[in-house]
Amino acid sequence: MYLTAAAPVSQAERIDSLDVLRGFALLGILMMNIMSFSMPFSAYFNPSAYGDMTGANYRVWFFSHLLFDQKFMTIFSMLFGAGIVIFSTRAAERGRSPAAMHYRRAFWLLVIGIVHAYFLWYGDILVLYAMCALIIYPARHLAAKWLLPIGLFMIAVGSGVSLLAGFTMHLWPPEAIAEMARFWNPGAEGIAKEIAAYTGPWSGQMPHRVEMSLGFHTAYFLKWGFWRAGGLMLVGMALYKWGVFSAKCSRKTYLTMLVAGLLGGLPLILTGIRLNEAAQWSLYFSFFKGAQFNYWGSLFMSAAYVGLLMLFCQSVGGGWLKNSLRAVGQMAFTNYLMHTLICIAIFYGPGFGLFGQVPRTGQIAVVLAVWIAQLIYSPLWLARFRFGPFEWLWRSLTYWHAQPMLRGPA
Repeated sequence: MYLTAAAPVSQAERIDSLDVLRGFALLGILMMNIMSFSMPFSAYFNPSAYGDMTGANYRVWFFSHLLFDQKFMTIFSMLFGAGIVIFSTRAAERGRSPAAMHYRRAFWLLVIGIVHAYFLWYGDILVLYAMCALIIYPARHLAAKWLLPIGLFMIAVGSGVSLLAGFTMHLWPPEAIAEMARFWNPGAEGIAKEIAAYTGPWSGQMPHRVEMSLGFHTAYFLKWGFWRAGGLMLVGMALYKWGVFSAKCSRKTYLTMLVAGLLGGLPLILTGIRLNEAAQWSLYFSFFKGAQFNYWGSLFMSAAYVGLLMLFCQSVGGGWLKNSLRAVGQMAFTNYLMHTLICIAIFYGPGFGLFGQVPRTGQIAVVLAVWIAQLIYSPLWLARFRFGPFEWLWRSLTYWHAQPMLRGPA
């Protein structure tokens, strides 16, 4: 049988609506990631642990939590699952071994993610995605009617593990409770130590970064990460097979997703905010039990966003914005890593060293500036080059030969 050359998809083969949605999700992820770049880690989960929570700063946190927290990671995870199906299908169509290509692709993502997590930023998501991809790949052949319930079941397992931990916390050994309390609210001494580390030299940041990354890639992966991200990837496979991400469904379907998502998600998340604030962000309630409102509410909100973006893709207007979001999505790997490079230059030493000094309102200014920059430079870059720099690197490693970078003459 004739084997076509191993190569990534051409521009004509790309699914525009999927790239638009990926670009939208990539930009949205920064709204939450900026917190862990710029503030002590505990402030991400427990907003009372550090920083001003009054006035405009409170409103920034409130709307970030309501509209962004976990919503865009959810979309990105579903799109990653859809990408597994697309990649393996097209590899088979070219006469290549889908499994061999997939595992090589996941391996190199894991390598890049490890470098990113352990040497630059512990909040990396690439290692989690690569580890999930290595496990869930065989499920790609399942019908959508099976992928969806299995994926939702996995998501529910992650929720159940968290609730079980919350309800049994009083049975934990005292030292385990004390360790969790230090994570949840490290106090002035712990906060000062973390700020000193991240405003100091790179070598001084490594102990905290390595400790956090190891935790994410071991216990966190087993208790939460695999179940949440892996389950969402299976849901994404199902939605792709149903044509949801390809803007092929009816306008009524997407309107239903939008309205039902908002009606299901907003009340849940608002209830969670009210209850967590009433509990004064207590570790015993907020970390395990109180987090469940956003855990599930984010699924509804993500469905609403998908419906909204697919309606946008089906519309005839918004040409510039569609093209810009599509370019951001096509360069999502590069743009994601650019978030890290930009933020560590601003917040870490030996950059500007502003870690712990920028309030939530200032963080939003950075986010907006990065959004504008990426919406502008992504289409300009792709007008000349076939891939973003890190997309080129990943593809070249996956196919084991350098991909052509420059676009040919029109």
